[in-house]
Amino acid sequence: MTRADVIVGDDGVARCGWVGADAEYLRYHDEEWGEPLHGDQKLFEKISLEGFQAGLSWISILRRREGFRTVFHGFDPARVAAMTPADADALMHDVRIIRNRAKIDATINNARITLQLVAGDPGALDRLIWGFAPPPRGHALASLGEIPAVTAESTAMSKALRQLGYGFVGPTTMYALMQSAGMVDDHVSGCWKAVPA
Repeated sequence: MTRADVIVGDDGVARCGWVGADAEYLRYHDEEWGEPLHGDQKLFEKISLEGFQAGLSWISILRRREGFRTVFHGFDPARVAAMTPADADALMHDVRIIRNRAKIDATINNARITLQLVAGDPGALDRLIWGFAPPPRGHALASLGEIPAVTAESTAMSKALRQLGYGFVGPTTMYALMQSAGMVDDHVSGCWKAVPA
């Protein structure tokens, strides 16, 4: 089945075709996706949630986001870094999140790396991530088919984060982060949020 590049919702607004009719997806598309996001803690949350999303649909994460925020202490790196193996064990029984031990452990480890990175240098994670933002495209993509899964920039970001010890930061996952954090604008032509052609 071919997905339409643009769909018009019940509200008469044209949006990227991946949105469908789900109310939470509509809100996410209109208010968050592709909007520039800055801040070490906010980007640590993005890294964490995109890592949990690997191999799953984004809506499955979006619907659990408040649960993730609760169990991971608002993604405060210091509080997540202090979590113990017993805390991770408990999360394996918490239905509010995706119960994947490798991803839970990676989130805790990533928090520890983030703390080291930003110690005495607030904004270090923000600068690192945004240092891989490509130049603005300047025009909307013609179709969903033009949206890449991986780019040279997402591959380079993945490599840099892996070298620091981050987990679940593969090139495809990092491109999804680039989209959601507004480092790239992948709204397609005809969507109300698209860059004019």
